[in-house]
Amino acid sequence: MNKTSKIYVSGHRGLVGSAILRKLGELGYGNLVYRTHQELDLTRQEKVEEFFDVERPEYVFLAAAKVGGIQANNIYPAEFIYNNLVIQTNVLHSAWKAGAKGLLFLGSSCIYPKHAPQPMKEECILTGRLEPTNEPYAIAKIAGIKLCESYNRQYGTRYRSVMPTNLYGPNDNFDLENSHVIPALIRKFHLAKLAARADWEGMKKDESFYGPIPEDIRVALGFASQNSNPGQSPQVILWGSGSPRREFLHVDDLASACVFIMALDDSVYDSQTQPMLSHINVGSGKDITIMELAETIKKVVGYEGEIVWDQTRPDGTQQKLLDVSKLTSLGWKAGTTLIEGLRLTYKWYLDQSA
Repeated sequence: MNKTSKIYVSGHRGLVGSAILRKLGELGYGNLVYRTHQELDLTRQEKVEEFFDVERPEYVFLAAAKVGGIQANNIYPAEFIYNNLVIQTNVLHSAWKAGAKGLLFLGSSCIYPKHAPQPMKEECILTGRLEPTNEPYAIAKIAGIKLCESYNRQYGTRYRSVMPTNLYGPNDNFDLENSHVIPALIRKFHLAKLAARADWEGMKKDESFYGPIPEDIRVALGFASQNSNPGQSPQVILWGSGSPRREFLHVDDLASACVFIMALDDSVYDSQTQPMLSHINVGSGKDITIMELAETIKKVVGYEGEIVWDQTRPDGTQQKLLDVSKLTSLGWKAGTTLIEGLRLTYKWYLDQSA
């Protein structure tokens, strides 16, 4: 890529797409193309092909996807597999037809088997059964990797796939029904802090920006009624035992890695001569228990009350840590510590409703 290359970033309003757009702007790439969902529905093949015929982007960051946590994956499995399969197929095929020079597909660490050896290496893909709670999403992402590999083999394209670990940061989804663990924890602890102060106006402002508070959370926090006792001790109820270990990466670090990988020389990243580099892990290389994460976010937010662990709820996979040695050997590593990233994310969260 050079600074005048036309670059299309799909999903530019989402967590990953917006971070890639920011990073490209910071680095001086000025010929950027993007569309909202209302302007371009990526599930409609004809519309996607028309867009590529007109715009002819030279490089494509395929960051558009339907994403969510355990609960959302359990409730909407058909939407997760259908939407992701259709979006990635339409964009990738249209990019090929339009002659795009490069494409970067955003996958997920959930592509690896539930019981994959830790830390998970790239070659673990398709070596065992997937985690049932997000299997449809994982299958769609695996298909995206194989699409890239297949086009590279048959057409000599330059399509690359990255497998990020759990992400967080600005523009994350803080909806309590569908969010991932870090945004859900940030919001729950923030609401609990408001509840301890009986700050009803703060609650209303939060809801106007980040969506409704489910009734069970209202009850636990003491928001069920404005007649609740001021200063009562709210409870933050979290799923599972807190023992599973997870790795987290600030989304700005992922954006940096994406631009770095897109710009790699073909002799370094060739899916035919180096099959294990057909997709590459992106992470911090460090993990933490969900209980430790919760305690850290509690401190960052300034909540001083109780945490209750609902062990009737599923934990999911006990550990998910990526082996990032391949990317490290190529010269890239994450630069944002977890505590720094959490502070930045909470500040962003507060600024949105200020």
